[in-house]
Amino acid sequence: MFDTLQIQPVPISRRDSFNTRDKQTRELKPFYSGDIKILLLENISQKAVDILNKAGYQVEFHTKALDKDALIEKIKDVHVVGIRSKTKLTQEVLSHANKLIAIGCFCIGTNQVDLTYAASRGICVFNSPFSNSRSVAELVIAEIILLARQLGDRSREMHDGVWNKVSNNCYEIRGKTLGIIGYGHIGTQLGVLAESLGMHVIWYDILPLMPIGMSTAVESLGEVLAEADFVSCHVPETPETKNMIGTRELALMKPGSYLINASRGTVVDIDALAASLKSGHLAGAAVDVYPKEPLANGPGFESPLRNCPNTLLTPHIGGSTEEAQRMIGIEVATAATKFVNTGASINAVNFAECDLRAIPSTDRTTVRIVNVHQNVPGVLRQINNILADYNVNKQISDSKGDVAYFMADVTVEDTKDINTIYEHVTAIGENIITRVLF
Repeated sequence: MFDTLQIQPVPISRRDSFNTRDKQTRELKPFYSGDIKILLLENISQKAVDILNKAGYQVEFHTKALDKDALIEKIKDVHVVGIRSKTKLTQEVLSHANKLIAIGCFCIGTNQVDLTYAASRGICVFNSPFSNSRSVAELVIAEIILLARQLGDRSREMHDGVWNKVSNNCYEIRGKTLGIIGYGHIGTQLGVLAESLGMHVIWYDILPLMPIGMSTAVESLGEVLAEADFVSCHVPETPETKNMIGTRELALMKPGSYLINASRGTVVDIDALAASLKSGHLAGAAVDVYPKEPLANGPGFESPLRNCPNTLLTPHIGGSTEEAQRMIGIEVATAATKFVNTGASINAVNFAECDLRAIPSTDRTTVRIVNVHQNVPGVLRQINNILADYNVNKQISDSKGDVAYFMADVTVEDTKDINTIYEHVTAIGENIITRVLF
């Protein structure tokens, strides 16, 4: 079943391996890396394509999302699928993914993937939680200035041939208070940028976190809303954050304040926001995300926020910069490649994070067993009983929810024994996926 082992030494680096004294380590790969098929959708960065091509995989690239039927057909025969925010990998879609072992979300969010079902099928999900933080923070800073000067409305008027030079209700942002809801990677960068422009920064988060710079944590969401001149949301999509800014919360905001949402479309009640803008309670808003977003570029976008006064609407472009997409491409493609080739699940969203130190290049008889199984008592005992006749150099196991992940480096003198180990482990009743890497 398996080819003769071909060992290729590569230079070691701290990023690629850890806890090893060898100057060179083995480059692990699946037995048939050329048969690994990758499906990339939604115009994933060329840098990601280059990384995956360099790994020897077959890469199929699409600039747009696929409709459900086309996606189901395509996903049947691929090992890794890369998506952004438009593609929905539901249980229905994933149930047709017979060979899929990894999903790369080339974005921050993973709510477009059924994470629990993916894990139950042995499909590891990666994302890029940090790489576009700066891009989003810079967009918000730009929107704060645009809103304070009503530049969106002035620009639209000029394009319509109307000269409307006014200073009423136009302000500098120096000395104003920015309230940040969700003090994570984006929130902290936003706070630093805002302070550099002379703003006072307050923030609220459900976790106790260390303030950066001169920012100040407050005790409640209501306190942020009541004190801030500008409120910016940076929270994930969860049941707790759905419509967390609604009619009641908008009423708590200062008259003449501004709301910015570049987090998730379900966080703000769009109808309530539109009403608050039209009544004049809020002086303006900037929205980059929506409860329902079009699957493709073009006409047809509808929202109650259209034509509201001093309202900036952007098509979910917070992280859409060349720099961010390049860094996201590198981060997710590298993580997916390491998972396919070495089994490393570091930074996985729905898997326990496991890794083993690299195999020395002088070791030409060790293979790596990677196994995903149901997290129930007795499975590890069964696996170790199978491996008892071999020298197990190192192993690690961890679990997340109902799914456990196991890795072991095993010395195999006769390559025929690889088949024996593989067949016996896959025969375990609780087995989900077993792979052998060399």
